[in-house]
Amino acid sequence: MIPILDTHQHLIYPEQWPYSWTDEVPALVGKAFRYEDYVRLTRNAGVVGTIFMETSPDEPHWRAEPHFVYQLASLPGSLIKGVIASCRPEEEGFGRCVDSIRHEKLVGFRRILHVVDDDVSRHPFFAENVRWLGKQGFTFDMCFQARQLPIAMELAKKCPDTRLILDHCGVPDIAAGAIDPWRDYIRKLAKFENVICKISGVLAYCKPGEAKLVAVKPYIDHCVKSFGPDRVLWGSDWPVCETTSSLPEWIRITRALVSDLAPSEQAKLLHENAVRIYHIDAVV
Repeated sequence: MIPILDTHQHLIYPEQWPYSWTDEVPALVGKAFRYEDYVRLTRNAGVVGTIFMETSPDEPHWRAEPHFVYQLASLPGSLIKGVIASCRPEEEGFGRCVDSIRHEKLVGFRRILHVVDDDVSRHPFFAENVRWLGKQGFTFDMCFQARQLPIAMELAKKCPDTRLILDHCGVPDIAAGAIDPWRDYIRKLAKFENVICKISGVLAYCKPGEAKLVAVKPYIDHCVKSFGPDRVLWGSDWPVCETTSSLPEWIRITRALVSDLAPSEQAKLLHENAVRIYHIDAVV
């Protein structure tokens, strides 16, 4: 079994702070999804490590979230090998905010951009600060919807020396069967060598009851073909994947999806690229 390094693992601790975004997600609202829950679900699935992805607790709590996760990452035998923190590159004082959460486990940052105005990522500070993150050795995860992928291209052009991670395959509308113009956008975005595609989140974009291999395969195959074996990562997007499926099922589907690839390419997608791109110690 080829080991997995999960690059998109969320955690929800409602006793710590509120997560208002879950109010409209019945599968998540009011529920806890803790580190020990994740360990239990993946114990026999070949997951050897994770990178925590910020889970967007409400303002101002997102600033405190990394410090809480650092504690979990310091537990003996912890699966958490790295932390991606939330950020606001469009705001003044960005560098001070980054400095306040620096830690040996901090590997990157993310700004969710499909919940704000399209012009946020075009703010004069934004690209300047994302370029600065690259100089600091950090990655930047981009979370755009499919219609916004031309904006992602703009950012990629402005920040050629920063590794940009495209979350969730660019959020295709799988439920509607809308593969175009997403397909062409992905092909064009893949031409930017600083962009990496994260194979994650896709089950959540399927219709209820249709979150199956056959529904997501055309989208994942296109991403892998467009970006190539050296610029793809895998992420569970747990617990958001629970909205239409489950974490064990997504892992099962993933292994089936990559079975046509050479073992060396499977290893790159499932863990080797993550070790290299996020600059973490090898976990296998």
